[in-house]
Amino acid sequence: MSIIRPKPIDEYPWYLRLFFRRQARKYGRTLSPSWLWGRFPGHFGGLLFLLWRFQRRSFPIDAALRSLVSARVAQLNGCAFCVDLNAYNLLQAEGSTAKAEAIDRWRDSSLYSDRERAALEYAEAMTDTNRRVLPAQIDALRPHFDDDGIVALTAWIAFQNFAAKFNAALGAEEHGLCPLNAGQRTADSPPTLRAG
Repeated sequence: MSIIRPKPIDEYPWYLRLFFRRQARKYGRTLSPSWLWGRFPGHFGGLLFLLWRFQRRSFPIDAALRSLVSARVAQLNGCAFCVDLNAYNLLQAEGSTAKAEAIDRWRDSSLYSDRERAALEYAEAMTDTNRRVLPAQIDALRPHFDDDGIVALTAWIAFQNFAAKFNAALGAEEHGLCPLNAGQRTADSPPTLRAG
């Protein structure tokens, strides 16, 4: 359960109640960050609009890479909800959980392309507040992304850090959207992927 519990449903604006019902149909229940953000409907609307813009087909970073990078950023931020959601999104985009399962070992795994490795290295550098992005990390992105792509990737990673930090701070719980390690979990066990 999130640290801040949802308000009674009738205290949310009618249009958010419609959104909550739509989300529940898609995922089986309303996702915990929605209850939290719903306390500030205007901000939540802005956040959803930005997310929608990131998810458009014209955005230079495809859904699979967004989900892969997001899963790693979520791990580093300790956001169980974001790990679960982004592993689910990666499963939807790729039809497999293999990359999500190995994300904490991406440097040693043969599952990842050079493009994905460059993006993951960059995401880690952006996420770790004790590190700075180095020119060599930007140079490693250049064979795979043009300047617009690098800016788009940077914007996506920053957005995911924002969301993961918000959700982790308020204890937004995972919803079991992705079946990773399902056989190893109990009702009281922590989230799916290791935060390596």
